[in-house]
Amino acid sequence: MEDDAPVIYGLEFQARALTAQTAETDAIRFLVGTQSLKFDNQIHIIDFDDENDIINKSVALHQAGEIRHIAASPADKSVLTTCYNKTSDSRVATCAAVWRIPKDWEAGSHESPDDSSHNPQSLELLCHLDNIAHGNTACVLWEPMSDGKRVITLADNHLLLWDLQQSSTQATLSSSATLEGKGQIKFTSGKWSPHHNCSQLATANDTAIRGWDLRSMSQIYCIENAHGQLVRDLDFNPNKQYYLASCGDDCKVRFWDVRSINEPVKSLEEHSHWVWSVRYNHSHDQLVLTGSSDSRVILSNMVSISSEPFGHLVDEDELSDAEESHQEERNRAPLQDSIIATYEEHEDSVYAVEWSSADPWLFASLSYDGRLVINRVPRALKYRILL
Repeated sequence: MEDDAPVIYGLEFQARALTAQTAETDAIRFLVGTQSLKFDNQIHIIDFDDENDIINKSVALHQAGEIRHIAASPADKSVLTTCYNKTSDSRVATCAAVWRIPKDWEAGSHESPDDSSHNPQSLELLCHLDNIAHGNTACVLWEPMSDGKRVITLADNHLLLWDLQQSSTQATLSSSATLEGKGQIKFTSGKWSPHHNCSQLATANDTAIRGWDLRSMSQIYCIENAHGQLVRDLDFNPNKQYYLASCGDDCKVRFWDVRSINEPVKSLEEHSHWVWSVRYNHSHDQLVLTGSSDSRVILSNMVSISSEPFGHLVDEDELSDAEESHQEERNRAPLQDSIIATYEEHEDSVYAVEWSSADPWLFASLSYDGRLVINRVPRALKYRILL
């Protein structure tokens, strides 16, 4: 089973921000942002050579502050956004900006992982996505599968939709909405739906999940107590337009059909501490990844609520008699949900899990101590899904 062995990369700094490079569909590439109070922060550009199981990295300096969140443009490989902490007058503010990776970082700057980085270049600031009036930015969300011209920021209780110019060097606030309520209400995370012509968004604040229509900037649903404690992360099923996954501090992962929000469709209770991150596989939506403060990454097979609850449709003519009777059994009953694998390579809280944009069977996870682990879906399962 050598093929499924994990590949581990250690940053010298603490880190919580991870994204796959969405616009890059040929190379397996992840971006990691560091969270260091003492040193200049960095973006590590991690290229995974899956034939040789080697990680090549490049480093770009992010001198603006420690990185809390990172997201890659869906249209331009060299463009990304960060949310970062900036300290001024002993107050900490979380700001957001759009950056470009320096043009010549690709040209021969890849070193073997043992080399210390010599003279990394700084990211080029394209524009800011914040305004002191709006408060602290929790995350930046790019419009999915788009030309990279629209982004949303969630800042305290504001939902802000920005238009970026062609070169991303200017951002114009095109519309906004405000979360009303008592006390200090703040968005913690959000996800832009890839369905409905990208006109919908889901946000998390405290224990609630809300849906928004971006055309009218109005709320379309609210799941009041989606989790018993803070909701940490959300993700939409890429193939089923009303299905949404959420996770939170009650150690649970929940799956919702937003047309009927009284009950989750399914609940997973496999983690023993806060669940920070949940991600659907982009191609095979029964595969769901979660990462938690229990230091574990869990890969689940949520086949009963996937777009193929009965497995792949098989051409009957091509089956032998034995296979045919087996296929009939399969066609009658949905496949069972199960935990495929639990990954224990981390020793600290796992803050982020992400699928590769280039290889649907490969994923990365990042823990607070700066350990990045690249893993594959077990080969046996991959063939079961494909064949």
